[in-house]
Amino acid sequence: MSSFPLPVRVAAGLAATAIEQARQLPATLLGLPVTVASQALQASMRIQQQITELAIKGDEALAGLRTPEEQPAWATFDEDEPTEPEVLPEVLSEDLTVLSDYDHLTLPQLRGRLRSFTEAELAELLAHEQQHGRRPEFLRMLQNRLDRLRHQ
Repeated sequence: MSSFPLPVRVAAGLAATAIEQARQLPATLLGLPVTVASQALQASMRIQQQITELAIKGDEALAGLRTPEEQPAWATFDEDEPTEPEVLPEVLSEDLTVLSDYDHLTLPQLRGRLRSFTEAELAELLAHEQQHGRRPEFLRMLQNRLDRLRHQ
């Protein structure tokens, strides 16, 4: 076999590779949208992760500059107006008849159930909170709901 010069051999190899790639092109084209979408999602997720990491570092850096909120915005209903909690007579024993798991509820969980309580049940919950938890945001939310029911 005769030896061809290097540039000719490289050109022949390049042509053979181009022909192979052209033959595989239909199969490659079928998977191309999935590959492109997958790579785009991976890049997007990497960018989101980097942005989140930067935001966390920024929060840590700025934590010392912020003063805590007196009253969180989520502690009341949008239509609530701040009112002073009404002191109710003690009507409860240790056990609640309304919600047995009341002391373990979070504020959003209680808020989701508020509209289902009667005036008497709300008064019982408020009295229980005044006697035991004394959590300001719970007291305020219960009192506001009870006031709203009484003025309807």
